[in-house]
Amino acid sequence: MIKSVAFHILKGGVGKTTLSGNIGYCISKKNKKTILVDCDIQSSLSSWFIKDDVKIDYELSDILQGKIETRKTIIQVRENLFIIPTKKKDSELEVYSETKLTKEPFIFEDLNIELDKLGFEYSIFDLAPNIGQLERCLLLACNEVVTPMVAEYFSIDGLDLFYRELQKINKAYRKNIEYNKIVLNIVNKSFDTHRQYVKELSNLQNYKIYKIGQDRKIADSQKYNQTIFEYYPKSQSIAELEKITEDLI
Repeated sequence: MIKSVAFHILKGGVGKTTLSGNIGYCISKKNKKTILVDCDIQSSLSSWFIKDDVKIDYELSDILQGKIETRKTIIQVRENLFIIPTKKKDSELEVYSETKLTKEPFIFEDLNIELDKLGFEYSIFDLAPNIGQLERCLLLACNEVVTPMVAEYFSIDGLDLFYRELQKINKAYRKNIEYNKIVLNIVNKSFDTHRQYVKELSNLQNYKIYKIGQDRKIADSQKYNQTIFEYYPKSQSIAELEKITEDLI
């Protein structure tokens, strides 16, 4: 059965898309058929993996609305790595989520069933930093959620808020979504504040903590439609990304 993972917290700029793409790529390199699902109307994941000269005929919202078969929307971007995109312009995802999704809370679970039939072993959902109906339905379809964070004030408060929201979903739908991994992003141990947050997070019980240092090469890689593994194989971030991947699979 397909395993579905989301990187999520109620805050932007913490590296959700970056982790989704790089971890998805890393899983695919383990000879696992993997699909990225761009569930954010900003379509950053799609822009990263799909070059500008590639025409996107169909997007995620077309599948959800029954306009097109799932397999006809999928774009292969690497060996063993595929994506269901969201369009940069004229996307219907937001309108769909605001008008019809309340009547179809299990539609992303249905999507996972279709992806499983197509032979996919892992689906990686890239979500917007919200907790609206769209995000709740997406989380409902996940086996596991991983939280990216940065060393900023109120980060721990945001973690607690997200934990409570996830528990509401588990209780309402009798789910048991796994949630025990935190990725502290853009860490610079020469900063007192960053060292303090690393220490504070390390004291949290029931969480495994991963630390990815400041790495300009990660942002640069996306401009060239590449992952950090492809763009700069010597990156020190790769070892921690590999560790996260191994723990997910």
